Amino acid sequence: MTTTRKSNFAATLRTTILMATLGGLLVAIGYAIGGIQIAGVFLVIALVINGIAYWFSDKIAIASARAKPLSEQEAPGLYQMVRELTTRAEIPMPRLYMIPSEQPNAFASGRGPKHSIVAVTEGITKMLSEDELRGVIAHELAHIKNRDILTQSVASAIGAMITYLAYMFLWFGGDDESPLSLVASLAMVLLAPIAATLIQLAVSRQREFAADATGAEVSGNPESLASALLRLEEGAKAMPMQVNQATEPLYIVKPFRGGGIASLFSTHPPIEERVRRLRQMRPALG
Repeated sequence: MTTTRKSNFAATLRTTILMATLGGLLVAIGYAIGGIQIAGVFLVIALVINGIAYWFSDKIAIASARAKPLSEQEAPGLYQMVRELTTRAEIPMPRLYMIPSEQPNAFASGRGPKHSIVAVTEGITKMLSEDELRGVIAHELAHIKNRDILTQSVASAIGAMITYLAYMFLWFGGDDESPLSLVASLAMVLLAPIAATLIQLAVSRQREFAADATGAEVSGNPESLASALLRLEEGAKAMPMQVNQATEPLYIVKPFRGGGIASLFSTHPPIEERVRRLRQMRPALG
């Protein structure tokens, strides 16, 4: 089995396990709430969530970030950079999007290399040097090359939809005397932590380290990404971005400070450790 086929199989397996875990957990919660009938309802909900997450995860991420399609006429330099890096990475050209935010950040999403997108914020194009931006783009393309985006995108979409589902139950069960009040309470107590757990299981720190390493190889300059990460972290702290917290793992750096789902688990390795590892690569690539 070739390396590409192994990567495809591993990504598909991770995503299948993620979806199966979601289905099993929701069915178990439904059964605990109201027996076999409610369990059946929750199974249907799980199937719908899984289907939407798989086919529309990139659209959910784009909508959450309020990103807009970016044409080559609007950003010829960025297109040239991405085209060069995709050639080096040996992957298809992704669709490009611009996020209307001053915070410097970026993410990749999609079902695979042939159905992928890369989104960058307005702030990142202003704050970073060309070499630093090149390092960031190479990191995002590395997620595509390493087949991370399928699991990451599905996990984030599932987390976002489960969170919305929990709030929906709260809204319908707002009356304390309503039978749905118990469902609302259980939804908030159980479903939100499940969303965070699914994200944590699907998006490991090791895949971020791997994307940093692959991105450094693709760009040919580990220092450009190391320098960019330090500047991005400072920018994210100074200018938190308003996005659904379940989509946090998609971004190259955390787009906001802790709170809610994001505070339960850390899906990003410490920037200091990422920078240290990148700078250790310089002699090897030099």
